[in-house]
Amino acid sequence: MPEHDSNYVSFQNVQKSYDGNTLVVKGFNLDIKEGEFVTMLGPSGSGKTTCLMMLAGFETPTSGEIFIDGEPVNKIAPHKRNIGMMFQNYALFPHMTVAENLAYPLQIRKMSRSVIEDKVKNVLDMVELSGFQHRRPRQLSGGQQQRVALARALVFEPKLVLMDEPLGALDKHLREQMQYEIKHIHEKTGVTVVYVTHDQTEALTMSDRIAVFNHGVVQQLDTPQALYERPSNSFVANFIGETNSIHGKVSEYQDDYCIVDINGHKIKAGAVTMAEQGARVMVSVRPERIVLNPAEGSLFNLVEARVNERIYHGDHIRLRVSAFDSDEFILKVPNSETNAGLGEGEMVQLGWEESDARALDIV
Repeated sequence: MPEHDSNYVSFQNVQKSYDGNTLVVKGFNLDIKEGEFVTMLGPSGSGKTTCLMMLAGFETPTSGEIFIDGEPVNKIAPHKRNIGMMFQNYALFPHMTVAENLAYPLQIRKMSRSVIEDKVKNVLDMVELSGFQHRRPRQLSGGQQQRVALARALVFEPKLVLMDEPLGALDKHLREQMQYEIKHIHEKTGVTVVYVTHDQTEALTMSDRIAVFNHGVVQQLDTPQALYERPSNSFVANFIGETNSIHGKVSEYQDDYCIVDINGHKIKAGAVTMAEQGARVMVSVRPERIVLNPAEGSLFNLVEARVNERIYHGDHIRLRVSAFDSDEFILKVPNSETNAGLGEGEMVQLGWEESDARALDIV
């Protein structure tokens, strides 16, 4: 990601209400550097698409200001913001060929025929669709249509591209392939990308930073690794990847850690929360961080568990066990000879490092 001092996109105290009463976006602040790939991630109705539509100019903020390259844009029409757009439904003109679809944004910018031909050829090469210029959208697969949509968003070389759930209509294999292609094209062009999705794997794969939305509020803005490894509250921990949620009460603090009492069972975890003693918190532990039958005395955090289900995943085995009054405690262990004989009903011991558990505020 390029290093720049200035912000290319800036949301400053932006709020949005459609009915004058309920805020779908609340006090939204976000600065995006030039060349960054930032994803707005969250469940349906969390406010992420509304923020993208306000940046595009299709919606107007109720209050607050949006800046692009230092200029306030609240009163600038969408077509004058010089933004590339890519949607889930492709939005290609069915009566035009691929080349004509790509030439259209250039024609309305009154570029010469020779410049248009060069730009269309270059962008077709970039999305690996050379030779498809004379086909119409209906003669292309879904994945090819999405590449044309991507090419059209990039053909006039905008400095900012907005993408709203662009891969949602593709099957799993094509979606994963397009994730890598968009990531590589972003790295090659250096364009600033603001991407909206509800798919956390997609966000983790592609983004420099991710803003996690819930009920119109950004819960955490961070790198993919930080969001996964260091979630700031229970919503982020549960939404990003898979985690085990153990609820209990804070009994004491020890430097950067706290002891959480779960019905008399003591768990030591990183003290992300600074809740008062006796307050309820959620301890988050990722399934892959749990050690099966650890060496005696090697770990503080230990619990007896019964295996309920064993699922073969090729490179690992997924175990669903009963622990802490839950039948849905999950761990992932290597597919090895040691673990090959694990069966349903077997009693096991689980353990994990204090640093792999996080005591979080419940939101």
